[in-house]
Amino acid sequence: MRRSIRGQGARLAGLVAAVLLATAGSITATPPAEAAPAAIAASVSVDAGRTLANIPATGVGMSVAVYDGNMNHAAVPRLLKDAGVGMVRYPGGSYADGYHWQTHTVEGGYVAPNTDFDTFMGTVRATGAQPIITANYGSGTPEEAAGWVRYANVTKGYGVKYWEIGNEVYGNGLYGATWETDHHTSKTATTYATNLVQYANAMKAVDPTIKLGAVLTTPGAWPDGITGPGDTTDWNHTVLSIAASKIDFVVVHHYPNGNSQADLLGKPQAEIPGMATTLRSLINQYAGRNAPNVGIAVTEANANAYKDTSPNGLFAPDEYLTWMEQGAFTLDWWNLHNGTDCSHVTTVEGASDYDDGGILSSGASCEPPLNTPFPPYYGVQMITKLGAPGDRLVRTASSTSSVSAHAVRRANGDVSVLLINKDPVNDATVTLSYGGFIPSSATPTVYSYRKNAMSIGSATTGSATRQTVPAYSIVVLQLRPAR
Repeated sequence: MRRSIRGQGARLAGLVAAVLLATAGSITATPPAEAAPAAIAASVSVDAGRTLANIPATGVGMSVAVYDGNMNHAAVPRLLKDAGVGMVRYPGGSYADGYHWQTHTVEGGYVAPNTDFDTFMGTVRATGAQPIITANYGSGTPEEAAGWVRYANVTKGYGVKYWEIGNEVYGNGLYGATWETDHHTSKTATTYATNLVQYANAMKAVDPTIKLGAVLTTPGAWPDGITGPGDTTDWNHTVLSIAASKIDFVVVHHYPNGNSQADLLGKPQAEIPGMATTLRSLINQYAGRNAPNVGIAVTEANANAYKDTSPNGLFAPDEYLTWMEQGAFTLDWWNLHNGTDCSHVTTVEGASDYDDGGILSSGASCEPPLNTPFPPYYGVQMITKLGAPGDRLVRTASSTSSVSAHAVRRANGDVSVLLINKDPVNDATVTLSYGGFIPSSATPTVYSYRKNAMSIGSATTGSATRQTVPAYSIVVLQLRPAR
């Protein structure tokens, strides 16, 4: 819109100048010069000696759904592997609470061909990832879930380690909203927790090595803190007070409500540390001595808007890395492909927003060809330039909220720094300092993903202590230690 307005102004100035020249030949018109965007000045410190967490092998996760007929497309394993995906979630969101694995059907829902569990496992194995399975709580039974464990790990030998019991069960009507299938007569948190114990007993009787997750409400988001009818306290306290001894991880979802692009891009730092602290406090309160062994899984996350455009491309790596820094062992992006309403395509920052949340194009008529990566895909892929599973995420600090920073101390002693410039117009000049690490004076290798680009670029540029980060872009510096 701004470019269009400037163009009209230039044409008007030309017309005025022509009139003046026609009436007074001695008068000349000089168009006013446009001011160049000002660079943002930012200082980033990296404390390479202060470890926050290790990058988990399962840290970068992806969700798939059985209504997606392209979830096992031949191109998918390579695309997921190239993005560093180490965990894949199945059978998909709220569908899980109506999905019956033996018949490969969903109550009241569509199941696409070639999306059965065995075909899914072929994709997971080709990717080199681990699966995380959502057992059917809403319309299933502990025996059905135990049968799935038996088939997966005894009959087929897949070694499926992670199982969550239900999806967003608190949406079953207890608090008034009814998006989640739940056929139990009682919808209370107490009922869910009591049944969760039964699921755990039945499933671990088949394979005691599996890890089970309990659905919690996301701290600070509805309906967190509300006591539902029939319970004596809120969902999280109720569930953990009954089932904490039977679970191995807690499950939350994160869909921040950004009211603008800038607001959305500030959500990872604004919300995640507090959420993680609350979850860890709850775990410590109820899990006792086993608390250090109870993990945090974010099995769905995405933006609430700008889903297929540059803002979400910047949001995605910030979301993943901030949760990992706070101790989450996986974040499973929603979704690989998703449905698209072509009548609601909009334009954001020069790119079409299909508002479908898929990280790859579903190939709808208004979208690019099937499996074309959207900006969040490249944002996630930039994490592979930062570090690998086992590398240590270390503390960083930025002088401005316009620039996010994450850093890794690699196993070989190298340090990598990821910088995100959230300003859509201005480049950022970033001055970097280091503690616990002396970088080489050699010019570093720098990877970059720029606004609306269709690939990641690389160059040898800048220095370890000074880099220019273009507007709405991500760069990763790979640094060797001084010798």
